[in-house]
Amino acid sequence: MLNTAVSIRPVLSRAPSRNSARTHQRPAAFPTVPFVISITLFLIYTAYALREHDRFGTSGYDLGIFNQAVRSYAEGHLPMSEIRTATAPPGFNAKAYPLLGDHFHPVLAFLAPLYRLAPHVQTLLVAQAALVAVSAYAVARAAQRHLPHQAWTFTIGLSYGLSWGLQQLIGFDFHEVAFGVPVLALAGSAYLDGRWTKAALWAAALLLVKEDLGATVAVFGLVLMRHHRKVGLTLCGLTALATAAIVLLVIPAFAPDGRYGYLTQQCSYGILDGWTAKTATLLALCVITLGLAFRSPFTFLVLPTLFWRLTSSNPAYWGVGLHYSAILMPIVFIALIDVLRRGVRLPLTAPLLVALLLLSVQPLRDLTTAEFWRTDARISAAREAVRMIPRNARVAASNRLSPHLTDRARVYLVADGVLDKVSAVDWIVVDTRETFPAGAAPHVSLQAEEAGWQRVYDREGILVLQRQSP
Repeated sequence: MLNTAVSIRPVLSRAPSRNSARTHQRPAAFPTVPFVISITLFLIYTAYALREHDRFGTSGYDLGIFNQAVRSYAEGHLPMSEIRTATAPPGFNAKAYPLLGDHFHPVLAFLAPLYRLAPHVQTLLVAQAALVAVSAYAVARAAQRHLPHQAWTFTIGLSYGLSWGLQQLIGFDFHEVAFGVPVLALAGSAYLDGRWTKAALWAAALLLVKEDLGATVAVFGLVLMRHHRKVGLTLCGLTALATAAIVLLVIPAFAPDGRYGYLTQQCSYGILDGWTAKTATLLALCVITLGLAFRSPFTFLVLPTLFWRLTSSNPAYWGVGLHYSAILMPIVFIALIDVLRRGVRLPLTAPLLVALLLLSVQPLRDLTTAEFWRTDARISAAREAVRMIPRNARVAASNRLSPHLTDRARVYLVADGVLDKVSAVDWIVVDTRETFPAGAAPHVSLQAEEAGWQRVYDREGILVLQRQSP
């Protein structure tokens, strides 16, 4: 029987060399447990994501926008989004927004072949679940190689896969950071193996995911310098140059106003605001590894993401919700493996117990509720409304309705001014209770009817209006 606390032979405080790091690995074993964990998580997350979408829990911001981006790539174009025009800079009059002028995420192009085979918005949700599952495999496999008992593989793999940051990612639409999670897990696994060049190459791939991850890659380079100065220094230098070029040259070249807007983003909050939410995020990050991850130098990689989030004036970045913490999960669990292999004691069941305790306040809890699987009158009305929109139509849709149309129509967000800016829109499908953008749904529908549009569907607060020919 396994002891509830496992002690692992300590190593010297100085970081091991590449060769010595390999000698501390366990002999290669068939990855049955990591594979089973990965497949199980994939099925759970896919079931949740598809059902959440089916019950109109997804949104135009962000799933609809990313579906339009991937659809653009699949059609042989650079990523564009009609929905994103709703928050374009003043003076923007084009029909679609160039998304590389918003964020740098060319990694989305890898979904284009898959989308051509299955041109549906659900393809993105399934792909995201698969990416998270791959990261769980990488983390569990790293635990299998570096920790002395198979039980650790199960405990760490499953507690990572159920971690709150990953659940929030799956629970909120789709996001490009889903690619960064497995990439960082693989980079961390190579780091534990002492394969410094391989680790650097995996880390460098994060530059294709999103521009703000350049800082994380640079810190990875600093950590690598403790082990292999040349590799670490090269990664730092090239990352600094690439990130500067992306932020100062590439994104402004695509942006309609010629600048990277997030450098000057203005909100009505200061650095001293929101510390209740910020503290909750920090505590949640600590508790999933009982604080032990912070004893590994690998945890320095969380600092760039935490810095820009906690100093931001945008309250959306502060808390535990949305997708912003997903990238932190592979970091702290790779760091936990690093700490455990150095001889730190931890009760075997502790990480998994924490993950299970947090389930009650995380998205996956909905899988066990009858309400999550119930199709009420409002959901039925919304389904019927979106089915009325013809294929290839130009339509303005509410935030929660729009992702159900982006794979077969040209979709704009119902927002103030949409009827003035986009004269080619012939349909409006609106949920009058939609809260984003605030007040836009009832205002736009009233404006359309006053302009002579015909209401062709009205049920459970879901309206469909059609433009009348002159």
